[in-house]
Amino acid sequence: MPRLMKRRSQKSGLPPGSLIHIGEDRAEKPKITIIDYDEASFREKTVEEITECFPFKNTPSVTWINVEGLHQVEILEQLGGCYGLHPLVLEDILNTDQRPKMEDYDTYLYIVLKMLHFEGPTGTIVTEQISLVLGDNFVISFQEGIDGDVFHPLRERLRNNRGRIRKLGADYLMYSMLDAIVDNYFTILERTGDAIEDIEENVLGNPSTGTLSSIHILKREMIFLRKAVWPLREVISGIERGDSDLVKADTKVFLRDVYDHTIQVIDTIETFRDMAAGMLDIYLSSVNNRMSAVMKVLTIIATIFMPLTFIAGVYGMNFKYMPELEWHWSYPALWGVIILIAASMIVYFRKKEWW
Repeated sequence: MPRLMKRRSQKSGLPPGSLIHIGEDRAEKPKITIIDYDEASFREKTVEEITECFPFKNTPSVTWINVEGLHQVEILEQLGGCYGLHPLVLEDILNTDQRPKMEDYDTYLYIVLKMLHFEGPTGTIVTEQISLVLGDNFVISFQEGIDGDVFHPLRERLRNNRGRIRKLGADYLMYSMLDAIVDNYFTILERTGDAIEDIEENVLGNPSTGTLSSIHILKREMIFLRKAVWPLREVISGIERGDSDLVKADTKVFLRDVYDHTIQVIDTIETFRDMAAGMLDIYLSSVNNRMSAVMKVLTIIATIFMPLTFIAGVYGMNFKYMPELEWHWSYPALWGVIILIAASMIVYFRKKEWW
């Protein structure tokens, strides 16, 4: 399972604005792509050097610079120097354990949020930090990983000029990215809901140690989801109600829709958390009930054999003068008494509904 908190000890004692990458170290080179567009034109390219992004700073068209991989600090330093990003913003970008937030720096907005995806054969939920910098005519996105994102449909809309996205500005591009990330939360929750239903069936039908492990994994995933999504409503609300000229009034209408979706996601996560906690209680109750049923059967069996053991003990004593020992029908008579006692006790237990 992913760590609940990433290690920050390497930054201890350093001054504010120190650029130290906090996150997973990677051997691959960061991937940098540029999409520059307006209503009439579209350009897309993957660049090898970060300096190739600099000429797009002053273009009248909208530019989207996407950086996948934050482990090479010098790339962020050069890009931040070109676009005038504050050192504290660069520090927050490199710290991949940030809480979702929005900060207004007058000439640009800085937004941090979490992108979720499934990883591995077990479908573990993994959170990945994504940072967005919205300027007057550009959006720069910094992604923690280099294994893909949720923006493929958005890129296709830009390539094929579908919808209104190429007719509007950088703020609408920023909204579209937020909308894609939040919509992906619903995909995560749908699969999580299916997993909850499967676990519920196991809890009620055949609880086992594997079921208990699945419940604990589910509860941990709910913690990750809540930590990633809960602060996002404040971020969306801050952008929508803010006074920044970078976000136009027409775009704020769409941001309200994203805010509504975020509230729905939060409500669903809270419901799943309650269900996970309830399933743990049901599991413990089911295990206790099964144990009680086993103990009940064993108690009944022991109770039935108790008088029979007493009889066997009496006639197992080695006294010479026992009248029944000399009687011809003593053996079958003793068996008849034993069977009668056992049958009578079983009928009594059935009548009392103890068995």
